[in-house]
Amino acid sequence: MTHDLTIRRATAADLPAIMALVRAVVPLMNAGGNMQWTSEYPNEGVFQKDIAQQHLWVAERLGELEGVAALTQDQDPEYADADWDATAPALVTHRLAVAPAAQGRGVAAALLRQAEHEASQLGLRTLRVDTNSENVATQRLFPKLGYRFAGEITLAFRPGLRFFCYEKQL
Repeated sequence: MTHDLTIRRATAADLPAIMALVRAVVPLMNAGGNMQWTSEYPNEGVFQKDIAQQHLWVAERLGELEGVAALTQDQDPEYADADWDATAPALVTHRLAVAPAAQGRGVAAALLRQAEHEASQLGLRTLRVDTNSENVATQRLFPKLGYRFAGEITLAFRPGLRFFCYEKQL
């Protein structure tokens, strides 16, 4: 289902569509008990910074934005609590989201394959991602793509939530 999907770096012109995607996804996440995102986070300023640093990628099909992900080398300090070498450089996927109408069509997997490509281009051998403990869909997806469960952490900037960490070696 991804043959007509294009993965590319996001531009400032994508911001309205990115924010519309987030506004569509957050209520569904919250209704399913996943409070990882709210009306305050992630916000336009976060995505503007991702774009300025060339870290934000979008998945587009037939001119419609279907997914977004930030691919960075930023690792939260709490990553030291996971079962991995937190000092090892890694490409980390943050802010991964898929439009409700596109869910189940391989968009998240395509964005994670882009993370693998980017890691290879940067000479990195490790991929990391974390997800809210209530996000069952990503907990099923990551192992299917070769990620191993690497423990549970909390994040200071998201108090009261638990996050599961996953890692993949290239």
